[in-house]
Amino acid sequence: MPAGAERPSFRRLPSVERLLQHLEASGALGRHPRRLVVACAREAVEQARRRLIEGRTVPDEITVDALAAQAEALLAERSAPSLDRAINATGIVIHTNLGRAPLAPAARAAVAAAAGYAVLEIDRASGARGSRQSHVRGLLRELTGAEAALAVNNNAAAVLLALAALARGRAAIVSRGELVEIGGSFRMPDVMAASGCRLVEVGTTNKTYLADYEAALTPETALLVKVHRSNFAMRGFVHETSPAELVALGRRAGVPVLFDMGSGAFVDLRARGLPAEPTVQAAVAAGCDVVTFSGDKLLGGPRPACWWGGRRRSRGFARTRSRGRCASTSSTSRRSRRRSACIAIRTAHGRRSPCSAC
Repeated sequence: MPAGAERPSFRRLPSVERLLQHLEASGALGRHPRRLVVACAREAVEQARRRLIEGRTVPDEITVDALAAQAEALLAERSAPSLDRAINATGIVIHTNLGRAPLAPAARAAVAAAAGYAVLEIDRASGARGSRQSHVRGLLRELTGAEAALAVNNNAAAVLLALAALARGRAAIVSRGELVEIGGSFRMPDVMAASGCRLVEVGTTNKTYLADYEAALTPETALLVKVHRSNFAMRGFVHETSPAELVALGRRAGVPVLFDMGSGAFVDLRARGLPAEPTVQAAVAAGCDVVTFSGDKLLGGPRPACWWGGRRRSRGFARTRSRGRCASTSSTSRRSRRRSACIAIRTAHGRRSPCSAC
């Protein structure tokens, strides 16, 4: 309030209770939760008070009808859906911040068909409980040529669960140049820590050779990890070890290979005038034991991530996924880490609390 200015009178400012009575008469309490109506009424009165203090209005302009209209506008704003249609003019076809992959008409129809009751986990033949994986498992195996397949929430969840199933409490080797961060602040070192495995970095940022992986092998090594840099590239004085080279090393050492493709591709993009991306089929054919990637980017559907691999590894993965259990331990710090890993695993599948063992 300017110095020397007369203090405004708040006597004509309607009370929140009077404003609520007006809003109730107009039907606002029937259209919106009472708590939201009360909050908007209080905000309308408070905004009017500020306008008076700042000299931007006079008491005669502040009526119950005017404040009710303001509260109704606040209610409409706060209850409106936050998701709006957008025009993608960024030049990025599959844009994470704009909804990722647009759904094809067939996919939209499938979503609509499954929006009500559906045989999600019911065996049609027996009527007994089935598996939601049965709807996608065969299709994914046919598409990739893999022995087994699973769909989970997203690629970060797939990687975390794979690490927890195959390397918890043991070492997982990965190149320093592949410790990436993807959208949503998912960092590879953090995902590995949450899984309960021990990260072993090899090579340098720009060059990692097969000999670097081989030199790091110990009896505690549970996994060789390959990560595709799907959202950036390094060029020039660089070298990376191919999945086929890692598979050959893994076979000699008896250590499985996990290939996190990020997005990757199902078709050779070079034939369409685009830069080359590794394909899932090539990763499977190379012999990678586990391949994970972001399913919506490749399939143009809702947001899953997919796991391909051998039946034995997939069974272990499925057990980790379904139970989300961790062994208890007497060490407080280790128990805390395992509890965090357990919560992360269960949260990835819609369970927001640790298991009974944690």
